[in-house]
Amino acid sequence: MSKKGLKLGVALAAGAGAAAILTKTSQENKKIKATKAKKAESARSDYRNTERGKYEKNSKGIYYTNGNYEAFARPEKPEGVDDKNAYIVGSGLASLAAACFLVRDGQMPGSHIHILEAMDITGGACDGIFDPTRGYVMRGGREMENHFECLWDLFRSIPSIETPDVSVLDEYYWLNKHDPNYSLCRATVNRGKDAHTDGKFNLSQKGCMEIMKLFMTKDEDLYDKTIEDVFDDEVFNSTFWLYWRTMFAFENWHSALEMKLYFQRFIHHIAGLPDFSALKFTKYNQYESLILPMQKYLEAAGVDFQFNTEVTNVIFEFKEGKKIASAIECKVNGAEKGIVLTENDLVFVTNGSCTEGTIYGDQDHAPVGDAEVRTSGCWSLWKNIAAQDESFGHPEKFCSDIAKTNWESATVTTSDEKIISYIQKICKRDPRTGKVVTGGIVSCKDSSWLLSWTINRQGQFKAQKKDEICVWVYSLFTDVPGDYIKKPMKECNGKEITAEWLYHLGIPTEEIDDLAANHANCTPTMMPYITAFFMPRSAGDRPDVIPDGCVNAAFLGQFAETPRDTIFTTEYSVRTAMEAVYGLFGVDRGVPEVWGSVYDIRELLSSSVKLMDGKSPLEIDIPGAGIIKKPLLHFIKGTVIEKVLRDYDVLKDGM
Repeated sequence: MSKKGLKLGVALAAGAGAAAILTKTSQENKKIKATKAKKAESARSDYRNTERGKYEKNSKGIYYTNGNYEAFARPEKPEGVDDKNAYIVGSGLASLAAACFLVRDGQMPGSHIHILEAMDITGGACDGIFDPTRGYVMRGGREMENHFECLWDLFRSIPSIETPDVSVLDEYYWLNKHDPNYSLCRATVNRGKDAHTDGKFNLSQKGCMEIMKLFMTKDEDLYDKTIEDVFDDEVFNSTFWLYWRTMFAFENWHSALEMKLYFQRFIHHIAGLPDFSALKFTKYNQYESLILPMQKYLEAAGVDFQFNTEVTNVIFEFKEGKKIASAIECKVNGAEKGIVLTENDLVFVTNGSCTEGTIYGDQDHAPVGDAEVRTSGCWSLWKNIAAQDESFGHPEKFCSDIAKTNWESATVTTSDEKIISYIQKICKRDPRTGKVVTGGIVSCKDSSWLLSWTINRQGQFKAQKKDEICVWVYSLFTDVPGDYIKKPMKECNGKEITAEWLYHLGIPTEEIDDLAANHANCTPTMMPYITAFFMPRSAGDRPDVIPDGCVNAAFLGQFAETPRDTIFTTEYSVRTAMEAVYGLFGVDRGVPEVWGSVYDIRELLSSSVKLMDGKSPLEIDIPGAGIIKKPLLHFIKGTVIEKVLRDYDVLKDGM
């Protein structure tokens, strides 16, 4: 046979072999399809509509729910509660909330609940005090909204310490009904002149598309990514970003995942973002309005508060797939002490802290060098616990780069008429009426520090003199020179910070130094970890509220993981507390789910139009979209879909 014939024979043989293989593969595929079809048919024939199992508890012992039925219900007393003890590490909002849920829903005797606090005062990050050596101090403030479901569930049960026979929720509700919050000047430029942001976001079409793309991205695709990985100058140069970064304290290098979660969580408030009309505030500072009523409630129930008790470690045993907290190591007034635990003893740990290591300055001293540093050991505690098991999280992801997690705030107290007159000129309200003043922060758009300031209802402190006002000032950029004070905020004393603020109010430069030194008092606070929870992260970096296998231990607060909610909120702290107590105690009551506005077509349509400053998404110029738009609009004409689109200005006359 010739070479040519040989090649042809080989080719024919190969072709026949390939055909046989293809035939076999085809037959196998047919069999697979037939099997799948048979299974699908079987599933259909066996299917029945039923709600059975809809609210079964998950592996953590909790379930989520909504509506009045569960919200108004009182759970039965869990079995064996009287034989248990609970140890709660820390006395911030999350810890106190856990204790309240143990008393109210767990129906645990107060004497069985032990709160171990490193400081000599409760509150954690929710502070508000008068320091005789420094003056009034507020490291931060708390913005709240209607749909903090767990928070309001808690405070409906906490009695007011001001008004007899009403709850904290009652007095808060009435206050914000009578005096609703909104801003009359969101930002200034050129030393106190209205920046005229005028409720606009000023996003380009490309910027809107970048935000919408982030909104639709899966969580896992955003692990360890930063905001600047998903946005460019189309967003960063917009008024939207000015609003967003100053209100929530986001930086470009923070977590893209958290940015997305925030956007989804508060999608129902996009319209209220420019003027803060979405927000509500307490009458006084967060300590006196929220923390003290909880403390009084718990003290009345007989809860054991142990101050000057710094927990350094919780020791776990690992056996038969269970993770059992077996001992607490702590220092009581500096002396080493141990608490032996059984499986019947429950431990709740606030892991991490945004205000840990706060450095306090005063009128004449910057918060640097030998300034007072207050620490409670939260980060070292979490590191010690995390070293024992992978499921306890990775604290180093959050606390290892203070250059990216710090900012500084300051409390300025003044009664000077000159200063107050310039404040009034900007916010268009008299600060001394007891009503809403700025309605939220006023951001100095052209400030090198990106300085913002706010005045809440006065007096912010019950002990405050009638003619005094307390101003909260903060800056996102602490390491760049100021515009009047030519050095970074972190190197400035109280007088210098006040001077920089007065400069941006528009006070004549020749009067600034005297007013700052002699007519105001300022207490600066540098917080190295204040935005630690915004650092890029991945799955497992934050431990679950109840890690898999844990039988008597749970994590609380901003560095514990709970689905769909967002950190840097009071709601997050309270939600983790509720989940921890309900899960470990077996409380048979649903945890209110995170408000579902992200799944509400009405909110999605409305927010889309608001984000585009009144422009409809149907007006976006997308190549090829025009081909399908006209037949689609014709198809929905006369239907409820058309009505919904018109109700929310997506479909307009002439389209």
